[in-house]
Amino acid sequence: MKNIILLLTVLLATTYTYAQQENKIGLNEETELIEATYFHDNGIVSQVGTFNLDGKLHGEWISFNEEGQKISEGHYINGRKVGKWTFWSGDDMKEVRYSNNAIASVDGVKKEGLAKN
Repeated sequence: MKNIILLLTVLLATTYTYAQQENKIGLNEETELIEATYFHDNGIVSQVGTFNLDGKLHGEWISFNEEGQKISEGHYINGRKVGKWTFWSGDDMKEVRYSNNAIASVDGVKKEGLAKN
C-alpha cells in the first residue's frame, strides 16, 4: 500500500512539473486574501480568484477556456456562490442569480441581442 501511495505521489509530481505554467498563489497582505491564478496545460489562464484565510473561495472568480475566452464570472462569500454569475458558451450568455448557495433565477441572452461597442 505504501508503494502505491509513493508511486501515485511521484506520478502526480512528475505531471505537475511538466505543466507549461505553474499556478500562482500568494497572500495579499492589504486585503488579507489569498490570490490564485491557475493555468491550462497550454499556458493560458484557466481561473483567477481569491480565497479567505480559512481556505474558502471568497471574492470574484473568473474562468477562461483554453483559448483564453471568458466562460464564467461571479462571486463567492466564505465558499458560497452569491449574487449574479455570468456564464458564456458560444453565442449564449446566461445570468444566474444565487441565494444561499442555490440558484434563485436564470436568464439567457443570445449574443445577437447584445449591443455592440
